[in-house]
Amino acid sequence: MSHLLPLSRVAKLVGQPRHALQEIIRSGVLATFDGMVELDELLRVFPEVKWDDDAEFRRVQEIKDKAFAKRMYESVLPDKQVLAARLTELSDEYAAARTLLLHYGNVMAWLDEKIDEFDEDASAETHHALHSVRAFLLRNLAEMPPDALLAQAAIAQERILKVMSAHVTLQPSGHEFLVEGNDTLLDAALRNGISLNYGCSNGNCGECKARLISGEVKKVRAHDYVQKQADKDAGMILMCSYAPVNDVVIEASIEGAHDIPVQQISAKVKSVEIFNPQMAALHLLTPRSQRLQYLGGQSIEVSIGGGHGRYAIASCPCEDRNIELQIPHRHGDALAEAVFTALKAGDTVALVGPFGEFVLDEDSPRPVIFLAFGVGFAPIKSLVQHAMSLELAESIDLHWVADETGHYQDNLCRTWADALDNFNYLPHAATGDLDALLKNIAADYPDLHRFDVYAAGSAAQLECARRHFLSEGLDDARWFAEALGA
Repeated sequence: MSHLLPLSRVAKLVGQPRHALQEIIRSGVLATFDGMVELDELLRVFPEVKWDDDAEFRRVQEIKDKAFAKRMYESVLPDKQVLAARLTELSDEYAAARTLLLHYGNVMAWLDEKIDEFDEDASAETHHALHSVRAFLLRNLAEMPPDALLAQAAIAQERILKVMSAHVTLQPSGHEFLVEGNDTLLDAALRNGISLNYGCSNGNCGECKARLISGEVKKVRAHDYVQKQADKDAGMILMCSYAPVNDVVIEASIEGAHDIPVQQISAKVKSVEIFNPQMAALHLLTPRSQRLQYLGGQSIEVSIGGGHGRYAIASCPCEDRNIELQIPHRHGDALAEAVFTALKAGDTVALVGPFGEFVLDEDSPRPVIFLAFGVGFAPIKSLVQHAMSLELAESIDLHWVADETGHYQDNLCRTWADALDNFNYLPHAATGDLDALLKNIAADYPDLHRFDVYAAGSAAQLECARRHFLSEGLDDARWFAEALGA
């Protein structure tokens, strides 16, 4: 009987990101069956993996979590009812395996008796054949298969993962993610950068309804929304209130930039981070009952007292209720002046949005080049973190061309490069010959036809960059740009 594993769980087991596994699959090295990996195939391709030592993988994961400003990796047990159900399922699997082994033992005993029975009046030739069969069976049953210890260790670790987390597949998009700890389906999807439809996120509005196609879920959070009986009969659940007991398939639509409604939210200031005299980050926290729904790369309108402006969101949708805006210190900008001089933790900020269509193409597995000009780093940062959380891109290169604000989050970018094998950070100093710099950057990619390029800066900077990248072979349809105001 085959032991099949979903790709997200394989990634955890072998300490490889999903995009790396997908590249191995595309190259034909690792075979899959209906999107699943068979245990023997896993052991063949990754024979050197130390199944009992995932410390290095967890170290990298912690660095990633810090870099994303996401929560640190926590070994949080699932909800007690979910944990009990998973342990019950595991004990049922163990009992079934024991029963099957007992059955095999009975079959072998029966075969042994039959061989003795047939042997009583058998010819010398039949006698030899019967004893050859018996010897073959006894020898092979007594021998330990070559990969038995590896398989045992892999299955043991996979079973621990199944107790601590559940694998979710979304239809029809095919997105996959793991639900860990006390997360609900909605929590886990958002943390993995997947944009599901939702409203209040706490069980009041019913916007996060989805249909359970297979698997089992349990209600772990109360909700006030009253479901119709027809919805219950159709297998509809509220993703903000349910957690998966085992691996599940959910029918839920993924939202694009056109699908997300404009929202009006009052957020609280968490902190103001002054990078330098020209640039600051405004860290906001939205209410528990009204998280901002947006995609990486979008922008939002901000009002503080008499100040008002539209800014690119610099945070990732995977960061729960936390929002980061990067505010340049421009003369005559009342909002920027308030951020640099007066705003403090606990103050209220009005938000309206999101706006814009400068978002990731989540259907593209291509390697990605991100190009940020000065303060254009804000939307690029959001896109980079969103791409990281989705783990779809084959590789990520970040080019940051400085202006008077400098590379104000240089350490963060270097942390990404240190933590991730497929991430390259290439900072460029401010230059008076931008044309020559962009020509050299584009020329460094002889296979630009394979790439997606996302760029943010002034209209003039973007037009210059687009010209050079297209002349070096980039497909015009794979150029995505966001022009920032002066």
